[in-house]
Amino acid sequence: MPSRKHRRRREKSRRHEYEYVYVDGEGREVEVDEEEDAGAQESRGWKRSGTKMTASAEKAGGKRAVTTAGGRKMEPPTWRRAIRRGLIFGPFMFLTIYLLDRGVGLASQLLFTAQMLLLFVPFTYLMDRMMYRRFTRQAESGGSPQPSRKR
Repeated sequence: MPSRKHRRRREKSRRHEYEYVYVDGEGREVEVDEEEDAGAQESRGWKRSGTKMTASAEKAGGKRAVTTAGGRKMEPPTWRRAIRRGLIFGPFMFLTIYLLDRGVGLASQLLFTAQMLLLFVPFTYLMDRMMYRRFTRQAESGGSPQPSRKR
């Protein structure tokens, strides 16, 4: 049974009359023709998004954010983001190495941390790239990410 809040929201949405708006590639609103059916809209390249209709823009050569089925945006991978993660996790790596290996000098602990970061940064970039490609393929096919279950 829906809560009182949900019932009020449903009643409000039934009271108000909503209209669909087309937004073209430049961000301008375009009038909607009432007799136009969904097939004609899709053939023109219009996509429905919530209560707004947006034009599907073609990729202009570069990578751009992919929206997942849940509405979350997946940004394209960048080296800058991978290096920033390395700078964030670097002190934690050093602290772990320092606490686990106290018998070695400070210089060797810093060297080992630097070696770990040299592996960590490219690994995070490759993982980002792999996830971006996966979500891009799923967004193009129209599917939602499903976890694979092996029995």
